[in-house]
Amino acid sequence: MARYIDVHPDNPQRRAIGQAVDIVRGGGLIVYPTDSVFALGCQLGNKEGLDRIRTIRRLDDRHHFTLVCSDFAQLGQFVQVGNAVFRAIKAATPGPYTFILPATKEVPRRLLHPKKKTVGVRIPDHLVAQALLAELGEPLLSSTLLLPDSADPDVPPTQGWEIKERLDHAVDAVLDSGECGTEPTTVVDLSGPEPVIVRKGAGDPSRFE
Repeated sequence: MARYIDVHPDNPQRRAIGQAVDIVRGGGLIVYPTDSVFALGCQLGNKEGLDRIRTIRRLDDRHHFTLVCSDFAQLGQFVQVGNAVFRAIKAATPGPYTFILPATKEVPRRLLHPKKKTVGVRIPDHLVAQALLAELGEPLLSSTLLLPDSADPDVPPTQGWEIKERLDHAVDAVLDSGECGTEPTTVVDLSGPEPVIVRKGAGDPSRFE
């Protein structure tokens, strides 16, 4: 059964965050809140966690996984960022955007898009997510929590208790700091010469159009 961890939205308790981080470091898979929707998250090198995310979401190998980072310095270790791209991302973060960029050698090959060798990265504007990342000290390998068996599989669940009921035997913990939104991040592919909006979501896409 998944552990249910109730976290204060404005002042995340260190003990609660520590419990979640211990689960991640122990090879576990968690659900946690972000500034867009709930996300699935595990440690970067956790192959079993990656496979569990694929199973829950029924993903193929062309899916872009996301490295959720605490800040720009951390993000820069995992993707190649030129000057123009640096300015564009810097202006939009932290916030509900995911950027697809060429990966550095720090990223395990199994996380990369098989043809493009790219990976998604993002910096959330959410106190609980940031507390989690600060305690962990590295990015969380993440994917939007969308459930293919839902009545509307494109609308993510917004309540932590509902997720706990649905995924009790599929994940190891659910962090709940209150209701999350239903709009995933805006995804922008910055790996080519021009920005490409892959998905319009919670972040204003006009700055990249």
